[in-house]
Order: sequence, then C-alpha cells, then structure tokens
Amino acid sequence: MTILETQDLRKYYGAGDTLVRALDGVDLTVEEGQFISIVGTSGSGKSTLLHMLGGLDRATSGKVFIGGRDIFSLSPDELTIFRRRQIGFVFQSYNLVPVLNVYENIVLPIELDGEHIDRPFVDNVIETLGLGSKLSNLPNQLSGGQQQRVAIARAPATNPAIQIAPVPTGKIDTKTSQEVLSLMQLSSQKYGQTIVMITHNEEIAQLAGRIIHIEDGRIVRSGEV
Repeated sequence: MTILETQDLRKYYGAGDTLVRALDGVDLTVEEGQFISIVGTSGSGKSTLLHMLGGLDRATSGKVFIGGRDIFSLSPDELTIFRRRQIGFVFQSYNLVPVLNVYENIVLPIELDGEHIDRPFVDNVIETLGLGSKLSNLPNQLSGGQQQRVAIARAPATNPAIQIAPVPTGKIDTKTSQEVLSLMQLSSQKYGQTIVMITHNEEIAQLAGRIIHIEDGRIVRSGEV
C-alpha cells in the first residue's frame, strides 16, 4: 500500500537571475513499511525534500500525500495536529526536553495530543532500543548515543504513518552510528514503520532497503538495495 506520494513537487526561491530551483518536479512513491535513504550532495535538494515530506515547509507547487491525505490542503493548525499524529521525527540534534526524563521525552508527543499511551507498545519499543534501565535519567545524564536512542524511540511511539530521519548519525561516532542505523532497521522491520532518511554517505545509505539519489532538485535514480 502506498503511504507516501509526491506529485510534481517544486520549491523555488528568488526570481529571475537569482531563481533557485531547490526542488524541480519530484515524483516519489513510498510503500508502507519501506526504509528508504535519500542521497545527495550538499545543495542537491535532499533536505528541502524532507522538509516538504515532513510538512515543515510548504511547496511552491505540487502535492504531498501521506496516507492518502494532501498535507498542503490542511490549514496551519490542522497540519500541526497531523504532523504530531502521523509523522515521527528523528532529529539530528535529538530535541529532547532537558527537564524531562527519558520516559517522559518518549511519550511527550502522545501526551501533547491528549491521546492514551499504549504502555505495552511503548514498553516494547523502549526494551527493543535498550533504554529500560535509563527511563528516570535526564538527557544530560546520557551519552550522545543514548540520547539518539531516545529520539529514535520517540518517533515510533505514536505509531505514525512515516518517520523522517534527517541524517540521524551526524553528531555521533562511527560505532554508535552503526548501532543507531541497526536500531532504525529493526524499528522498520519489527513495527512495520515507514522510514525516510537523508544522508550524503553511500555506505550508510546501503543499510536502507531502497536508495533514491537526488541532484539539482530532481530524482536521478532510484532502486532497491
């Protein structure tokens, strides 16, 4: 089943001689449960594409459908709610609340939405990511790798339609990077999560099930690993 789709997606900045085509007609289809990597050099448009997919910015033209819903047809308030419920973000900078412990950070999006916490499911995610002994710790009591695990655990906790992972290994060492990516693979396989990750590293990209290469705001090739 198609969970994510873009149609002729464009994002332009400036005009005339200063016009920048950050995205220039992107057509993309992602099936439910896929783990994909979007690969491109700096300035290729990959970060802009993820901002569009995550509803963090609006396109100049074109459409983004998540679960069959045209996200750009939503009002700003509706989009905020939709994003909180249907899109899980694995932030490079972790975005943990310093005064909340590990468990509180993981379930924060659920509580903000006033939803019931599925404790068995959340507990399973916590144990899968090896955070069971750290639930009462504050972020400043964790290593960088542990903070990244909390960020990863928070993303599937709401059981979103897709997870967006902008370069999740950017601030951690190589060994921890491999562990984090393995955990993302496990999250995708075990919970049927759809994960879209960007990276400039071809070796990291190979850990996904499908790789999409983007250059000059356009998809130039796409294929299964």
